Amino acid sequence: MDNETWQALYKGLCDEPLVSIHLNPLKCFFDIQKNNFCNDRVAWCKDGYYLKERPNFTFDPLLHAGLYYVQEASSMFLDLVLRQYTGNDAITMLDLCAAPGGKSIVAKSILPKGSLLISNEPIGTRAQILAENILKFGDKDVIVTNNYPKDFRKSGMMFDIILTDVPCSGEGMFRKDETAINEWSIQNVEKCKRLQQEIVFDAWQCLKPGGLLIYSTCTFNTKENEENIQFIKNTFNAEILPVNIESDWNITNSLLPDLNEHVYRFLPGKTRGEGLFMAVLRKIGCDNTTVCQPISKKSKKNIKDNSAKQGLSPDLKWLKSPDDFDIVKKGDSFIAIPKSWRNIYDIAERSFKVLSAGIKFGETKGKDIIPAQSLALSTSFNAASFPQMELDYKQAISYLRKEAIPINTNTPTGYVLMTYKGHPIGFGKNVGNRINNLYPTEWRIRSSHIPNDKREIFEIQ
Repeated sequence: MDNETWQALYKGLCDEPLVSIHLNPLKCFFDIQKNNFCNDRVAWCKDGYYLKERPNFTFDPLLHAGLYYVQEASSMFLDLVLRQYTGNDAITMLDLCAAPGGKSIVAKSILPKGSLLISNEPIGTRAQILAENILKFGDKDVIVTNNYPKDFRKSGMMFDIILTDVPCSGEGMFRKDETAINEWSIQNVEKCKRLQQEIVFDAWQCLKPGGLLIYSTCTFNTKENEENIQFIKNTFNAEILPVNIESDWNITNSLLPDLNEHVYRFLPGKTRGEGLFMAVLRKIGCDNTTVCQPISKKSKKNIKDNSAKQGLSPDLKWLKSPDDFDIVKKGDSFIAIPKSWRNIYDIAERSFKVLSAGIKFGETKGKDIIPAQSLALSTSFNAASFPQMELDYKQAISYLRKEAIPINTNTPTGYVLMTYKGHPIGFGKNVGNRINNLYPTEWRIRSSHIPNDKREIFEIQ
């Protein structure tokens, strides 16, 4: 870096991190700019907003309902990239290193209607967090997997867009996480560079001709950024594509003298966000005026229908458009898979470790089907198919802690949808003298703290 850029970065690393959120366009229809919490909009993301201060997000029921996701502003740059390079046709996209899920959520907010996203995380514990965040977002057209990049290469599946937000040395996390500073070393930078190249090699084999590889890191150095872009360009004869940006965003271009092409670096102190590097590359091999191709409409020959033919079956009235789905049974669970990509689901089930796909209806237990949390949070859920119990703030926090909920005298027995300010947050079962809390144990709020300041981001009347 030149001295002016370095001084700006150094000053930025000494400042407090900015706070920003990404609204869920499938669930959130409020004008947040009228709220006292809101500062202003993230310039490169239509659903991104800065907040004036950091609220206690853990104790906001609407976060758990999936109305928004707490996300660093720079990483929302993916929004602008996808808006520029996707058209109107449904596509298939792979987010290869997706946890905790922020960029997958941005992608699914922008991709054309009917597009399928496979959101993958190789590390098991992180993959569970990814699955939780994707389920809270509520889109039916997502498959969450727990696999390594080589598994996708071996599967033979091909994608229109692949995002490789690769593991890196984490320099962009320095002002948010002291652990990132303590773990940094020159040796780790070199190790990360080699790993990143291995990931890209696997990903490139899964990219359709004419498709896009989006490469990103949250680090500053040129070894993991520009040098890897040169590697991709030279190894695969890739075309580096421009992204339309504004000068007042203060995005930094290439820091490598012999790479003068389009790369985008976000530096604290210059741009309004944390550290990010991103570049967009095209796989040359077809008409470049068509970046993406529609989802394959291959016939479903020899695909075994796992739907339950006898015994228990879920009530299709639980869905807004039941004719759009195939109901399959996986173990004790019923899953609603959109018919438009059922063939891809069957391939994924054979090739990958699938953590979630479509909408999990529920699980059989004895002569009963227990409705799943995935159903409650899905935007395809017909909430009118269950009696509802509206919770106040204190009751909602108790529910999210998986504590007992008092019974309202007018609450019918059986399964009940719990709502907060009209938004579903999960199910309970009224057994007459109590309501069994069905909120997932692994998702519960573990803190017993009750915040004094109960201000919420959305001031819903």
